[in-house]
Amino acid sequence: MVLYYEASVAASLETAVQDFLQHLQEIRQVSPHTLRAYARDLDQLLHNLREDDRVPPPRQVRTVRLRLHLGRLADTGLGPASLARHLSTMRSFFRWMEQRGLLDQNPASTLRGPRQTRRLPRYLEEAEVEKLLSAPENADPEGLRDRAILECLYSTGCRVSELVALDEPHLDLRRGLVLLQGKGRKERYGMLGGPALSALKDYLASKNLRQLDRQPLFLNRFGTRLSDRSVRRILVRCLQRAGIHRACSPHTFRHSFATHLLRRGADLRTVQELLGHASLGSTQIYTHVSLERLRQLYLQAHPLA
Repeated sequence: MVLYYEASVAASLETAVQDFLQHLQEIRQVSPHTLRAYARDLDQLLHNLREDDRVPPPRQVRTVRLRLHLGRLADTGLGPASLARHLSTMRSFFRWMEQRGLLDQNPASTLRGPRQTRRLPRYLEEAEVEKLLSAPENADPEGLRDRAILECLYSTGCRVSELVALDEPHLDLRRGLVLLQGKGRKERYGMLGGPALSALKDYLASKNLRQLDRQPLFLNRFGTRLSDRSVRRILVRCLQRAGIHRACSPHTFRHSFATHLLRRGADLRTVQELLGHASLGSTQIYTHVSLERLRQLYLQAHPLA
C-alpha cells in the first residue's frame, strides 16, 4: 500500500532531501555518524543532478541520470565500497519518496553497484595488543581514562560509536557486563574481562573523586562526552608510546577481538553475537583471517610445505 505524503507534496528534490534526513533522525533514529553520511551523499547527488543552476523535480529524475552520477563519482577516484554506499543511499532515498507518493517508481531500483573484492580486515597480534594496552600512563586521570577506553574496546569488540555513547548506568561491574547500543538501536551485552573491569573501576574512582558528570562514561578534558574523533587521537598517541608503527584505528580493535576469539577456538555464531552482526555473512570474513594464519603455521611447520 502506498503511503502518501502527510504534508504538502515536496515542491523540489532539495525539500525531499531535507524531509528524508528529518525522517532518518526522528523516526528511524539513526546515529549522528550515519545521518552525516546520508547528508553528504545526497548533497553530492543534488550537485551532480543540477543543470543550469536547477535541480529537476522528483518525477523527472531518470535512471540514466543516476548512472551518470555514479560515473562522475567513480571518476573522482572513489573505490567500489564508497560507490556501493552512495548507491545504497540513493535506493533508500528514492524508495522513501516512492512510498510517499512523490514518485511513480524508484529510478534507483535497477542500478547495479560495482563488484567488490572483500579485503581481509587488519588486526593486531596479541603481543601488540598487550603493548598497546600498557601504553597509557596510570599516574594521571587522563591515563586512567585512556587505559579504560582501550581495555573496553578490546574486551567487548564494540564499535567506537558504541563506546562513546556509553553512560555509567550501562555498566554492570558486578556481573562484568556493559549494555551496548548498536546499529539500528539494537541492544546487546558486551563482556568485560578482568583487566577491563580493573581499568574501569580505577577510572570511575578518579571521576568520582573529581566530581565529574556521572552520566556520560567517557569524558574529554572539558568534562563533556568524548567524541569518536577524540578516541582516534588517543589511540594514535598510545600507538606512538607503544612503538607500533602501522595503521591502526579503533575498528582495528574490533577486528583483533574477533580474530583472536576465533583463533582460540570460539565458534562463529558466538562471535557474531558478541559483534552485534545482523547476519553470519558479516562475521565470516574473520574465518579467512584465521585460515590465513593456519596456512602460515602450516608452511612453517610441515616438512613438505
